Amino acid sequence: MEEGYRMEAVDLALCLAVDVSASVDFDEFGLMIGGLAHAFRQERIARACAAGPRGAVAVALLFWSTRQEVALNWMRVADAAAAAALADAIDATPRLPPPGATALGPGMAAGLALLGRFEAKAERLVLDVSGDGRHNLGRPPGPVRDIGVDAGITINGLAVLNEEPDLLAHYEAEVIGGPGAFAMSCADYTDFTEAMGRKLFREIRGGGLVA
Repeated sequence: MEEGYRMEAVDLALCLAVDVSASVDFDEFGLMIGGLAHAFRQERIARACAAGPRGAVAVALLFWSTRQEVALNWMRVADAAAAAALADAIDATPRLPPPGATALGPGMAAGLALLGRFEAKAERLVLDVSGDGRHNLGRPPGPVRDIGVDAGITINGLAVLNEEPDLLAHYEAEVIGGPGAFAMSCADYTDFTEAMGRKLFREIRGGGLVA
């Protein structure tokens, strides 16, 4: 959020924590970012953002690798126009930080910290983690997950299986946690758009709904 700007209360604060490690090549990054943007252009996603008691959600985008960067600070989405503006902002986001290791634990910690700095009132706090590899550098994800759960944050995962076909099990054991937490998978980045659309709809609607 911009300095001096106080966001109104929302039903959900959602941090999208996206893997930009060396295993994600240029084309795959484009498919992933395009898939996120496409999801927020879907009518049902825009409607879901406005369907709660407060009529809005807030979304931030975090890229993680060996380092972590806030790619897009909090944006409030209360209607189709705001969802389209978020989609445009996601589409225009450059790849930062540079490719490195799959530091999943530190990436999750950065996402939790971003949620902890959210200044407005939110009924739910959700960390949405997506990636294509197991943790291999820094703090392990399991204890980081436990810190988030203790703080009342739900952590969900989308495992892209193109590099590691059994990655979903790692996400289920080490990444997800909290009320209503779930993990999904997609075969590769060409399937990312469809899977992320289903995942976001489920996260935004809440209540353990299956899209």
